[in-house]
Amino acid sequence: MPEPTEEQYQIMLIFHCALRNFQRWSGEQSAALGLTTQQHQFLLAVRAHPGPTPPSVGDVSRYLLIRHHSAVELANRVMALGLVSRYVDPADHRRVRVQLTDKGRDVIARLSEVDLAQLKSIAEKLRISPEFLGNLSQEFGDFLSEQVNEDPGHG
Repeated sequence: MPEPTEEQYQIMLIFHCALRNFQRWSGEQSAALGLTTQQHQFLLAVRAHPGPTPPSVGDVSRYLLIRHHSAVELANRVMALGLVSRYVDPADHRRVRVQLTDKGRDVIARLSEVDLAQLKSIAEKLRISPEFLGNLSQEFGDFLSEQVNEDPGHG
C-alpha cells in the first residue's frame, strides 16, 4: 500500500482535530448538566437505539465500545441520577433492557440540540454538505446496527 499523500495526512489531521474539539466541547456541555461524557453517550445510545424495543445493556456496551460490566456500572450511575430505568426482558430473562425516563429524555434532547448545532458548524467549516453528511450518517448507522446484531449473546 503506498504511503498517504501530504494532502491525505493534512485531511486526517484536520479530521482528528475536529473530532477531539467536538468531544471536548460536548464534554463541557455534559458537565454543565452534571454528567460525565460517558453518561451523555450512554443516554444517546439508549435514545438512538433503532427499533421499538429499548436496547439491552449489552447493546449499549457495544455502542460505547466498553465491556459489559462497565456498561452495567455506567447504567447504575445513570439510573441513580433518575435518567434511565431498567427491566428484565420478558421474552428473554437473560437480557436487561434500559429505557430513558422523562427526565432522561429531556436531558438528552437538550444535549443533542446543542451537539447538532456544533456538528453543523464543524461540517460547514470542513465543507461537508448536508447531503453527504446524511448519506454518511445512514451508512454508518447501518454499520452500527450490523455490529450490534453480530453479537446477540450479550445482554
